[in-house]
Amino acid sequence: MQLWIAHELGRELMGALPDGVGVQVLAASDAPLPGDPSDVQFWVPPLLGGAETVALARHMSGLRVVQLLSAGADAWVGQLSDGVTLCDARGVHDVDVAEWVVAAILSSLRRLDYLALAQHEHRFAHTDVGLTDELAGKRVMIVGAGSIGQATAARLAPFGVHLTYVAHTAHDGMHSVDDLPGLLPQGDIVVLLLPLTAQTTGMVDAPFLAAMPDGALLVNAARGPVVDTDALVAELSTGRIRAALDVTDPEPLPTDHPLWNLPGVLFTPHIGGATKGVLPRAYHLVADQVRRFTAGEPLLNKVEGGY
Repeated sequence: MQLWIAHELGRELMGALPDGVGVQVLAASDAPLPGDPSDVQFWVPPLLGGAETVALARHMSGLRVVQLLSAGADAWVGQLSDGVTLCDARGVHDVDVAEWVVAAILSSLRRLDYLALAQHEHRFAHTDVGLTDELAGKRVMIVGAGSIGQATAARLAPFGVHLTYVAHTAHDGMHSVDDLPGLLPQGDIVVLLLPLTAQTTGMVDAPFLAAMPDGALLVNAARGPVVDTDALVAELSTGRIRAALDVTDPEPLPTDHPLWNLPGVLFTPHIGGATKGVLPRAYHLVADQVRRFTAGEPLLNKVEGGY
């Protein structure tokens, strides 16, 4: 069986694989192909591959499994031939994204973003920000209560917050997205961790944002198109709410986009999942999946219904 992976380090991280598994590395879709793509049965594409990466799958006539390194599968859903199983990296990004959410919330509440700029300007901005906010006692709503959402909640709980969970459908103490209009006025901090699907695209629109209370913080660690960017710009321009964004729509954000300069915005360039621990976790999953596939056992993390 031919296995193509996205990182040379993956060879070491996967450890011993079943006999007969040949491994080649394709780090980017525009790199020279390491072999005949029609021979590939199991493919681990680059993490942030775009349309050109997805298109490469069309040349893999023998392809049976695409194992993503991302938790989101929106770019791949509906793009693969019948008979190809798509799997996401559920669990791989729990730690890194959850830590980013906590860091972004604390940085926004304590105004560390502003103070970092003051440091760059050699200003002792002791009185500039006044009394900053604190996380203790905040009402935090996690929209998208999957694996990353649960990991985020576990890291926020020790701060003494009041947690509310929102999932696609109501179950096990979780609210449904249909409940959001009534829940949002009670959310001091709204954390977006839901997958990008036809149903969630543009879900955070003008009415959604208007329902958030004054001074609330919107945290987007999901996908940019979950949020209506024009609506977000309009709401942030009033200064009524704030935002911490690791993803945007469009992405990358154009240099002249108004989001760069709006008050109360903390912005990072889609680095929530970029930590040193990601690749070891990712290729542990890949190795497990390869062993399952060669043994004819069920694969983990199959993408069904868009996520």
